[in-house]
Amino acid sequence: MGRPKIQRKINCRPAYSCFKPNGVPMTELTSIVLADDELEALRLVDMNGMQQLAAAHELGVSRQTLGSIVSRARQKVAQALVTGQAIDLQGTHLPQAQRQAKTVFSSSITQPKNVEIVETETEEH
Repeated sequence: MGRPKIQRKINCRPAYSCFKPNGVPMTELTSIVLADDELEALRLVDMNGMQQLAAAHELGVSRQTLGSIVSRARQKVAQALVTGQAIDLQGTHLPQAQRQAKTVFSSSITQPKNVEIVETETEEH
């Protein structure tokens, strides 16, 4: 039995619940679930340009764990782009009943179980 997952500090929510290829109905696509911590890691490292050590501190995990999360997220996004799959951004924090039925990408990639959603206020300009 492995160690329990550390709760992650998630400071963003996606603008949409999924991204998919244009012109293809969702019912005809398989989708890859991008977990909340994976999206947050991509936002911190790739979008905001943070160093992995600072991003790991922000997410509440070790630098090595952040590296694994970023690698897993990039692999999922690349696979979806290359193979024409949808990226499901509904998050792992939602109960299964609230998610739409989808065929989810299956591989050795696992989803984290303990994710803490942190609501932050944003300034409007």
